[in-house]
Amino acid sequence: MTSYTLTKGAPSITVFPSHKVSKVNRNLYAGFTEHMGRCVYGGIFDPSNSNADLIDSNGFRRDVIEVLRPLKIPVFRYPGGNFCATYHWQDGIGPIEKRPSRPELAWGAIETNHFGTDEFIKWCKAVDAEPYICLNFGTGTLDEAMAWVEYCNGKLDTYYANLRRNNGHEEPYNVKYWALGNEMWGPWQIEQMTQEAYAQRAAQWAKALKLLDPSINLVLCGKEGATTWDHYVLTHTLQPAGLSDLGETQHPLIDMHSIHLYTASADHYENVTAPLAAERNIEACSSLIDLAIIENKIPPGQKRPGICFDEWNVWSPTRAPGSKGAEEVYTLSDALAVAVWLNVFIRQSKHVEMACIAQSVNVISPLMTTPTGIIKQTTWWPYELFCRFMKGHAIAVQVACDFYEGPTRPEWLRAVKQTPYLDVSATISDDGWVSVAVVNMHLDQDMETTFAGHTDCSSIQVFTVTGRDAKVSNMGPNEEVKIQESKWQDKNGKFLFPRMSLVLLRWLL
Repeated sequence: MTSYTLTKGAPSITVFPSHKVSKVNRNLYAGFTEHMGRCVYGGIFDPSNSNADLIDSNGFRRDVIEVLRPLKIPVFRYPGGNFCATYHWQDGIGPIEKRPSRPELAWGAIETNHFGTDEFIKWCKAVDAEPYICLNFGTGTLDEAMAWVEYCNGKLDTYYANLRRNNGHEEPYNVKYWALGNEMWGPWQIEQMTQEAYAQRAAQWAKALKLLDPSINLVLCGKEGATTWDHYVLTHTLQPAGLSDLGETQHPLIDMHSIHLYTASADHYENVTAPLAAERNIEACSSLIDLAIIENKIPPGQKRPGICFDEWNVWSPTRAPGSKGAEEVYTLSDALAVAVWLNVFIRQSKHVEMACIAQSVNVISPLMTTPTGIIKQTTWWPYELFCRFMKGHAIAVQVACDFYEGPTRPEWLRAVKQTPYLDVSATISDDGWVSVAVVNMHLDQDMETTFAGHTDCSSIQVFTVTGRDAKVSNMGPNEEVKIQESKWQDKNGKFLFPRMSLVLLRWLL
């Protein structure tokens, strides 16, 4: 819980390490790899690259693995995104030379299927992460979905489990997370659906899939969280375990509810405050989950579905069109917006069980590959800091500071959410490290802030991400934005948060 009050005096931040608010799920730092642009081909998988030092025996980029693995990213979503609405997974298994090329309708490409399920699982193991697979709810069938689950998870002497074995993978993959389609409400989707049609299909698919493998977690396709679509599909798919028309599975059909949002603006203040719209959507969506539980008389012993925010980022489709690979060039302003996004997930960790940055390599990504190496965009650095340090439990914070009072994007944000210049979240890890992430979004004003909640200022570690102006990027000849490490300098209980900065303070209790 972070509470804000307006002050016309000096700002202050008070941290309460003993007041744990909610457990922070590591899955908040999940990734996303879609067959879109250069995310898979040329991103994580690049066998045609002539630089042998960069490519391992599987065709994977060694440098990408070496950068991602230390962050301990827990989960990667695959294969889409919009891509999955025409994806037939059996095209992507077996000998590569026999796999068919298909028209790819979501992004206007040709899919060679040289990278498929087995390669994705192997890549996940290389980065020490779990796979999360999104089922084809467009041109796909329930039989096809069940076959995919059987191929990945089957342990018995059955056709698709044996097909996996015949392809050289004796042990089941034990894929835990499966999504019931992607953005099926969107007019850009192949087989766009009404909320009524989607809810009916999702419930029927969920029953069959849970009968096949009760251990899997199913993710319902929501919208932005605060919409009638979210209300309807939650109300018509959540039901008490054991009430399946196909028999008593004794397992709830839905484990998480997916929501998506992208934010962006050319105006700095609109850009950095926009992620607060996601916070309001999370709060509203959580209430809709409660409403569905109440109306459907879900018993108290049954697990409450959490929120899976499995697409989020700063992205302007007009600036970086998806049909052209969506290769955003990120600025310092965008890095601070990403930091606010991550603060939102910490503050709302009671409700959010997973969040997938979209995407992990090249496509609207903090990480860009070149034929010879990697570029870490400005947005990489807040993502790295949160992955490394913001873990354990969210703890209570009290902030007093001035508020930004100008226009917001979306416009409705101004009416429903405070927009303080200092955006803050805090955690305490299981081994006693307190971490406080503070974004000073002000363009011009450093903020000397009274800081309370610690005992020994000299022991506080300081990690700062900032730059010379809001529009600076890392895509030029120099890496202008990166992490600067230092120690707390002031002895009077105040800390100077630079303008346009993310500062992460850490100390051991």
